[in-house]
Amino acid sequence: MNRTLLLRIAVAIILLTHSVFGMFDNGINDFGNLFLNQIGFAPFGVFLAWSIKLSHVVAAILLISNKYIKLAGFVTIFVLLMGIVLVHFKEGWFVVGGGRNGVEYNFLLIVVLLAIMYPDGFKKENKVL
Repeated sequence: MNRTLLLRIAVAIILLTHSVFGMFDNGINDFGNLFLNQIGFAPFGVFLAWSIKLSHVVAAILLISNKYIKLAGFVTIFVLLMGIVLVHFKEGWFVVGGGRNGVEYNFLLIVVLLAIMYPDGFKKENKVL
């Protein structure tokens, strides 16, 4: 069994549930109109919100199928970092408990994605000339 399988499935489930429900309850449009457009992305807030959520769905499919893992990881990490910068950082570290809506969950997802992308760590490959 692939050693990253459980992590890939777990992250895929998180990405899918974080995205798919918003597609059916107007959450994505609200995020685009009521948040992204308000912080300077108008008139592209809804387009950007849908792009983010669709990138999560594609990344989930790629993680489950074990294809283009680094591409899926880099795109998702970029989205998570932007979420930290634009939304979560000002709320502090904690998602719940010591605060609300902080960076800790995004931080954990980024580290897990890096572990999936680089299961052997960041060591340099020995290449023969």
